[in-house]
Amino acid sequence: MFHLLLDAGFHWTQLLQPQWYVENGGLWLLLFVVFAETGLFAGFFLPGDTLLFVAGIYAHKLDNGEPGLTHQFLKHVGMGNVHNEWVDLFVLWGLISLCGIVGNAVGYWTGRKVGPSMYTWRENFFFKRRYLHQAHDFYEKNGGGAIIVARFLPFIRTFAPIIAGIVKMERKKFMFYNIVGCLAWVFSMVFAGHFLQKWILSSFGFDLKEHLEIIIIGIVLITTAPVLIKLFGGKKKFDPPVPPAPGTPDTDKAS
Repeated sequence: MFHLLLDAGFHWTQLLQPQWYVENGGLWLLLFVVFAETGLFAGFFLPGDTLLFVAGIYAHKLDNGEPGLTHQFLKHVGMGNVHNEWVDLFVLWGLISLCGIVGNAVGYWTGRKVGPSMYTWRENFFFKRRYLHQAHDFYEKNGGGAIIVARFLPFIRTFAPIIAGIVKMERKKFMFYNIVGCLAWVFSMVFAGHFLQKWILSSFGFDLKEHLEIIIIGIVLITTAPVLIKLFGGKKKFDPPVPPAPGTPDTDKAS
């Protein structure tokens, strides 16, 4: 698999193209990418959402008419004669979800191991210990929802489990929401990719596989819009309190 990266025709920008993974690594590279996006610090640039959407399109059949991505697993477990659309989708959902769950667990474990030493780090412009305390309070109040929502947000889903580990979010609570969030994320992306492709092709004759750039732009906009709205539209203006005028009861008491 890794010899592909040494190919003279390879360019790093191909790592941002979801179809490249399907064509060159198939199911196994897809599963590794899903794991790496949350289990490895360097996985934040990988095309998680778009890759799952495209995986749904190719779950049952490839462009050349051969069996799809799931068949690569089924034939290894003695089920190579099974060619069923629903079996392919649900097996792919389970495999990808498993890798996503394990990836998040590794990120959480890394955070727990690194976390204690961070409280002794020297403070600088980028790091303040109060951030750890604030993050701890945030996860205590919204930890479950934060883990689930982070699955649908690029970049954030890479670091969310690490932060959860750093602030020592309770293990059972983390794993519960980790599993729920991952199952929901993978299901929505894979099944949306598969059935939207079928519906749009049959209804409008428009093949999404020939216009993957539209998929990438659309998913990026959909998944990042909530974050952008929160950052730029959610800030309320703060008016400082006006001190009481001389002669008011509060001032008189103070004097």
